[in-house]
Amino acid sequence: MDVLVVVLRLVHVVFGVFWAGTLIFFATFLMPAIQQTGPDGGNVMAALQRRGLLNVIPVAAILTVLSGIWLYWRLSDGFSNAWMNSPYGHAMAGGGVLAIVALAIGLGVMRPAALRVTALAAAMAANPGDPANAARGADAQKLRQRVAAAGRIVAILLVLATAAMAVARYL
Repeated sequence: MDVLVVVLRLVHVVFGVFWAGTLIFFATFLMPAIQQTGPDGGNVMAALQRRGLLNVIPVAAILTVLSGIWLYWRLSDGFSNAWMNSPYGHAMAGGGVLAIVALAIGLGVMRPAALRVTALAAAMAANPGDPANAARGADAQKLRQRVAAAGRIVAILLVLATAAMAVARYL
């Protein structure tokens, strides 16, 4: 038994399930509910940020991708051309690429927009009578739409990545 491979698979699967499940829930249920609540949606995002969600998801995603790359290297015997050109290797690589793209969108689009929404919500809550709150609210709504759209894309990418890896050995 190769203990390192067991640990890598454990990290990859557990954090991958958390990452994918959270994003699927986020895109399917949470963001639409937040958008329906209007300005109060900013308070929900702020509460999620205070609980650390916007820090935990990227950590889980990075651990998933890094452990996946390491597993791919181990399973392919150092990126062996023959293994990588097999249907199994192609499916695993395709799933990995989809996950890396999902990570890039999450870190490059979703997280910054979500952090900005929470900052705008905090500014609005700290200054309830400020005339600038109308503009802040409009900006927050646009950013929520960006987060929701990126979240849907990331969720789809993660479903496809998970599906590719789940069926890879049967190809």
